[in-house]
Parts: sequence; C-alpha cells; structure tokens
Amino acid sequence: MLRSSAPGGGVVVMRPCLRVQSWSRREALLVLPRSSCCTTRTGSIGGGGSGRSFATTTTYRPRRLSRSAAIPPTAAARNGLGYNDAGSGSGRRRWYSSSENKNKVPMTDLERRIAAIPIERYRNFCIVAHIDHGKSTLSDRLLEHTGTISAGDGNKQVLDKLDVERERGITVKAQTCSMLYKNPKDGLDYLLHLVDTPGHVDFRAEVTRSYASCGGALLLVDASQGVQAQTVANFYLAFAQGLSLVPVVNKIDLPTADVDRALGQLESVFELDTSTAVRVSAKTGQGVGDILPAVIQHVPCPVGDPNKPLRMLLVDSWYDTFRGVILLVRVFDGTVRSGDQPVSFATGNKYTVGEVGIQYPGPVPQTTLRAGQVGYIFFNPGMKRIQDAKIGDTFTTAGSESKVEPYPGFEEPKPMVFVAAFPTDQGDYTKLADSIGQLVLNDRSVTLQKDFSEALGAGWRLGFLGSLHCSVFQDRLRQEHGADIIITEPSVPTKIVWDDGKTTIITNPAEFPDTEDYRLKKATLYEPFVLATITLPEEYLGRVIEICEGVRGVQKSIEFFHATQVILKYEVPTGSLVDDLFGKLKGATRGYATLDYEDAGWRESSLVKLNLLVNKQPVDAIARVVHSSQVDRLGRQWVTKFKEHVDRQMFEVIIQAAAGRRIVARETLKPFRKDVLAKLHAADVGRRRKLLDKQKEGRKRLRAVGNVVIDQSSFQKFLSK
Repeated sequence: MLRSSAPGGGVVVMRPCLRVQSWSRREALLVLPRSSCCTTRTGSIGGGGSGRSFATTTTYRPRRLSRSAAIPPTAAARNGLGYNDAGSGSGRRRWYSSSENKNKVPMTDLERRIAAIPIERYRNFCIVAHIDHGKSTLSDRLLEHTGTISAGDGNKQVLDKLDVERERGITVKAQTCSMLYKNPKDGLDYLLHLVDTPGHVDFRAEVTRSYASCGGALLLVDASQGVQAQTVANFYLAFAQGLSLVPVVNKIDLPTADVDRALGQLESVFELDTSTAVRVSAKTGQGVGDILPAVIQHVPCPVGDPNKPLRMLLVDSWYDTFRGVILLVRVFDGTVRSGDQPVSFATGNKYTVGEVGIQYPGPVPQTTLRAGQVGYIFFNPGMKRIQDAKIGDTFTTAGSESKVEPYPGFEEPKPMVFVAAFPTDQGDYTKLADSIGQLVLNDRSVTLQKDFSEALGAGWRLGFLGSLHCSVFQDRLRQEHGADIIITEPSVPTKIVWDDGKTTIITNPAEFPDTEDYRLKKATLYEPFVLATITLPEEYLGRVIEICEGVRGVQKSIEFFHATQVILKYEVPTGSLVDDLFGKLKGATRGYATLDYEDAGWRESSLVKLNLLVNKQPVDAIARVVHSSQVDRLGRQWVTKFKEHVDRQMFEVIIQAAAGRRIVARETLKPFRKDVLAKLHAADVGRRRKLLDKQKEGRKRLRAVGNVVIDQSSFQKFLSK
C-alpha cells in the first residue's frame, strides 16, 4: 500500500495493480494508469468535495487503456504493452495490452533497423585467446566503435558482469552482445553478434558452447608474449568446429611488442595466412576500426530459413529473481515471439514464451527473434524445475516435432577434480541447496550429488574442471548468494578393475577400500592422467623438465619454434594439477610458463588411501587417495597442521596419519592439567603418588569414552591452504 499527499492536504491511499509479469510493485504502479484496474471507488480529497477515483483492487485484467495515458515506451514494452500510431487522426499513440493484440506492440528504432537487415548481413563471431591477451578490453572497444555503449573511461570489462571476474581480472562466463554496424565499404547495416570467451583452461566448456552460436573467431595474440599454451588449444578447438579465423595482434603500443615475431609464430604454429592480420591496441583503440570490416569479409553469415518451422538451440541459462530461468538461445530456423508455445525435445515439456530479446549489452526486449539471431527468452509461466533447462536442448513449435531434426547437443564436460562441500551451519542446508542449484544452472560443467560426513554432516559432492574452477565457484556462492561453505581438499577420481572384470569409478576418497581389503589385493588400480602442453622460454627448459619428472611425468614431445620459445608436452597425473603444478612452473620460470591440458585417460598406478585418525577414529571428510610415494610426506604435513587448529581437551588427543594399518605420522595434543597437588604437604610422598596415579587412571577412562570436540572453524583452517 502506498500513500501520497494530494492538493489541499488530503491523502490518497493507493493499492497498486500487482500482477504484471514479474516486475516490482513500484514499477507496476508507475506503468499502469488508474483506468487499467478492475474497480475504482471515489474518495474526497482536499476538503473541497471534489471526487477523485483511485484503485483499490489487487489484480489486473487486461483492457484497453486511456488514449491519453502517458506511459514511457520502454516501460510499456517491458510489461507487454504496445501502441498503434494509426487511428483517429489525432496523431496520438493508443496503448494496448499485449494479450489483447500482440501484433500491435511498437517497434523501437533499434528493432526497425534490425528487422530491415537480411540474414546475409548477420555475422556471429567470438574472441579466443590466452589469459590476459586483451579479449575483454577489445570487446569494450568494439562496443564503443559500434555505438552500442558510449565511449568513456568507465568502460572497463563491460561484458565481465560477475564480481569475481572483476576482482580476479579474468573472464569466467562467456558473455554475449549484439551490435549494429554500418559498413563503410558498402554503407549497409550489419547485425553483429559478439561472444567474449574465457581464456583459462578450467572454463573450456564455456568456449566450446560459444562456438555453437558462431561462424568465426578473432584469434587474438599478445604482441609482447606471442603464441601461448591456450592460444594453441583454443585454435584447435575453433578449427575442429570449422570456424573462420581472423588473426589479430594486440598490444602493439607496448615497448616490448614484437609484432613480426607474433605473426611469425602464427604462421609457423598454425599455418595461417597473416597477410590479412589486423594490428591493434585495445587499450588505446589504435587499429580497432579495421577489425569489423575484416569480420564482415572473412566470417560467413549464418545459415537459416525464417520460413521453416522453429529450430532453436539452448546455449546457456541463468536464474533471475523476478523472471525465473532465462535462456540464451540461437535460432537456426523459423521465428519465435512472445505468446508462442515451443516444446523441448529433451523433456517433452511445452512452454509459453513470455518475452524475447537481445543483449545490447543488457537485455533489450524485441518483438521477434529470427533465424540466425542469438538472444534471450523466458517463459511465462516459467520452468518449474531449473533442471529442465538442459544445455544443448532443441526447441521447436508444438506440432512440428516430426519436421525438425534436433541439434546433436554438446559433449558433457568431464569433471577433473572433486570436492565435498558442507554448510558451516547445518540449519542453512536448505537455503544453501537452493543457492548451489541456481549456480549450477548457470555453470553446467559442475556436477552435483548429495553427500554425508560423520564429522561435518549433510553436504554435497561437487565435480569441477580444475582447481581454479572450484575456487571461482566458491567465490560466486559467497558474493552472489551470501553463503559460506566448508570445502574439502580437491581430489581426483580413481578406477578399480576387480578380478571378476567389473569396473568401479570412485570420486569420494572415503569410499575407497582399505589396504587390508582382500579384494583390493587382486584388483588393478588406475589414476587419471592429462596431456600437459607447456610453453616457455628455452632458458628455463631444464628446470621445467625437472619439475615434470618430479611429479611422475612422461615426456611426449618437445618443439622449438621462433628462436627462443619451446612447446613441451608431458603426460602427468591429474593429481599433480591439484597439488599446484602450475604454480611450481610459474615459480621456476619467473612467470613466463603457460600451461594447457587435456584428458589423457587412465594409467595403472600404486594408490593408497590416507586417513587422518583422531584418537583412533578416522575423519572421513579429510581422507584422500594418493600415490604410495607421497604417503610419508603428506602424512607428516597432515598431523602437524591439524594439531595447530584443534583445541586442547580435558584428555590427551592422539592425531595420526594412517595408510591402512601402518601409522606414518603421529602428534599428541597434551590435555589441560589440574594441579591435584596444590593443597598437599610437600613431605607426603605416598599421598602425592596416589593422587597422580588416580588422575592418570581418570584420564585413561575419559579418553576411552570421551569424544573429541572439533569445531567447524578448525576444519576450515585445516582445509584452507
């Protein structure tokens, strides 16, 4: 209920109409005039006896609104209202509800320009590069160059919308934006769709999905660093998808820039024609104007027919508090507009489209999405379960299922590391489950299943593509949902092939059989390996080889290119990535080494489950499967660190690291001691010995039946590096 003063000192009590899609009460009140409500009643205002009507109902039934109602066009479009310029000749706009006549929704200048562009003048492209080679900065300059955003110093990482992206200075989520560009060569408008992709290998799934909506890519290389490990990986991903590549050399304004060396590396490593390469400085804007003409010339237009039945691919999804699940889609054939009823091939569910639009760079509603376009949609009513939004799903118009071939979908990303997550307070379990579900909706490379620990209670086991992926997920959970969780140390899956031929994949170390298990003696154990591609200056080659050999790596190839650079390929255990292999490489090469990796399958290995025992009781949340060569070193680290974070008890606490029955390390936490001799005469030796023996026996009984109290903060400190 809102109160506002009226002329003459009266007060008007207004009960606004609330059911206008999902918009807030305040916005609904501003958009809808009084005459749109179901009922009115007259009240006396100002003491003059003049009556003035105001709404008292709380529901809204669409009806034609007053011709003179002054409603902002953007607000009306957001709420499903439209106008018609034709009419009584007065020249005034007439507003309608979309349910009354959805064909009368107004078209903005932006939408008119887009509607006039044929599919032959669409270009969908992305930017791929190594970390910190300037993808997001170049995206900012392209948005400014096309007038999508105003030029200014405040445009920094416009498409990096997550707090964690701005804090860390990296792109985590692939972000999209449509741009209108007038080509100076032919004077025609082009609709360009840009995707800014992550550079880190842990977010490779984002890059792969982005390629499905693109016909080409800008292959960006830093002029001062040249080709790096993830430049190589991203090139082959794009090449396998059949994307047209436009080479771009960035940061040409740096004093250390060597453009010729960068171009030479592009030619020697990728066999690209660099005669058409674009030289730019995304920071200063130098050369940026040459990029889009090159995109128009070398990137093909999307293929599609707007007259065919709808064929729409679900590329990404996220959760909005007011609208529910929002989908990012690529329309291959047909058209989709508000009120249509598409059906999902994956679930068979039918939905009603509530709104369609494009990212420009924020969401801008449109009347229609046509073949070749990339935009967003949400349903009204929305999806009942966030799991129904399956990335790679195909939608078509209800009744056209037999006429449309569904898109083959995306390859499911394979988790590389697993962690257990638990709420710091078990009372927050339900709330935290909703928060994790919403994040998983936005990051489908995360796997999720319920878990339970005797020490930490109910929780979840989460699978990630790497350690950085896990760290970013935890940061997003804290920043976007205000939730804090306890994360166990990352571990990798293990495979057991039993003597009867059956295979078991274990992702939870607590479920790994003990060494004494008779079945394990006849089984064969395997651990995952990755093929690591390391790019480094030649002068550090010896140190890097020593590090790789130290983690049981096997050299596969070594390649020297362009004078001083080396590409080294090693097969290393996936567990070495968890143990900060990249950090060791950076330290040995003064930060010049870069790392990329891909799955290399399973290798037979000697594996042991290492347990932490507190008074002979295992702490399941800390168990880990390690190579037998690491047991002694890791066991000593565990007991020393755990002792630092556990509070003293009334009895002695024994902390042990055990591999099966073998105790590899031990620490003892001394108990609090009461001075039982305080009131005793110094000469009474017999009485003195009797009291001390009695205290010792009491401590033994207490240790036998007492439970060690370990609070959550102790686990958090132990598990944090």
